Amino acid sequence: VQLQASGGGLVQSGGSLRLSCAASGFTLDYYAIGWFRQAPGKEREVISCIRTRYGSIYYADSVSGRFTISRDTAKNTVYLQMNSLKPEDTAVYYCAADLTSCLRLRTKDEHDYWGQGTQVTVSS
Repeated sequence: VQLQASGGGLVQSGGSLRLSCAASGFTLDYYAIGWFRQAPGKEREVISCIRTRYGSIYYADSVSGRFTISRDTAKNTVYLQMNSLKPEDTAVYYCAADLTSCLRLRTKDEHDYWGQGTQVTVSS
C-alpha cells in the first residue's frame, strides 16, 4: 500500500510540469488527495486537494489559476498540472491521501498515506 509521487524536474520560469500521484494497494475513490510543497526554510503548504466522489476541489491562493488538479480513475492516479511556473514555486512536492474531506486534510499534520517527495526547481 503506497502512494508514489513523480514528475518533478527543472524548468524555466513560465514553463509547465505535470506531477503524478499514483496509488497502489488501495483505491482513491473515497479519499481526499492533497498536494503539498515545502521550500527550504519554509513551512509545508497545502496547495491543492481533490475528493472526486464528493466534487470537492481546493487550491491555495498561491497557485489558483495556474495549477490544475485532476484524477484518472482507471489509473488510480491524481495529477497536478502546473503552468506559468515561477521561481517561488521551487520546492519539494508531496502527495497525501486521507479518508476525509479536503477541508479536514488541510488542517491535519498526519495523513493516512504519504508519497515520497519530488523536487520541482524553477529557474528565473
